[in-house]
Amino acid sequence: MAKKTAPAAPTAAPAIPAAPVRTMIVCVGPELARMLDSTRQLERHLGVSGTSCPRYWASPALYPWQRRSLIDLRKTKTGPRYCAGGPIRLLDLSGMRHGAYVGASVRHAQWAHVVAGTRPATPWPSFLQQHLSDPLAYPMHTATAEFNRQPRVQAMRMYNAATHGPGHLDPGDLEMFQAGASAYANYHALWAVCTDAFCTETGDRLQPASAFFADRITYLERAVRYLDSLDSNQRLFAVTLHHV
Repeated sequence: MAKKTAPAAPTAAPAIPAAPVRTMIVCVGPELARMLDSTRQLERHLGVSGTSCPRYWASPALYPWQRRSLIDLRKTKTGPRYCAGGPIRLLDLSGMRHGAYVGASVRHAQWAHVVAGTRPATPWPSFLQQHLSDPLAYPMHTATAEFNRQPRVQAMRMYNAATHGPGHLDPGDLEMFQAGASAYANYHALWAVCTDAFCTETGDRLQPASAFFADRITYLERAVRYLDSLDSNQRLFAVTLHHV
């Protein structure tokens, strides 16, 4: 009689490190936009806990009477005026994308100079995934230490330690930096207008499936395609989320 073999134990699904979602763009209607501008009760009206985020550039061709259509418009001494949102036609999205592209291009050039001579490094999400898959065997402090011991990461951290004010190089962006100058600049140009997540007119939420760069690209592809399909009168609202 043939010996029965025990069924194979089910293989656990690999842990997936989540992409951080700190800022979200929400499509809102005109009535809701007026309520948000006067009450800031985001949790009541949108079901999210957060505060308005004045990150949009107002159109440079804005007429005085159009200002009331913008949410949380801020005065500035120089440069573009910032707001938390409003009708797309009153926002300078192309200017935001261009500014973010130029800034990221300069930052990538600085990064390339800082890490010159170092080998490509393993990005943080890979270490985090290993920790999440087996926290006891691979605790967080071990993951952090092994990530930080890489010469390329050390070069970035040393530059940050010696640099005061803006201009720091985020080690969390390592995978994006290593994808090349064009990929890094284009990512930030698209991220400037879509941020970490996008809530559509129907309440669907778009966001990266994981913290890996490939999934962030997929998210931005979908979010920008959706943004480009919206009517110019559609109102957008940027929210900084509160995490408990």
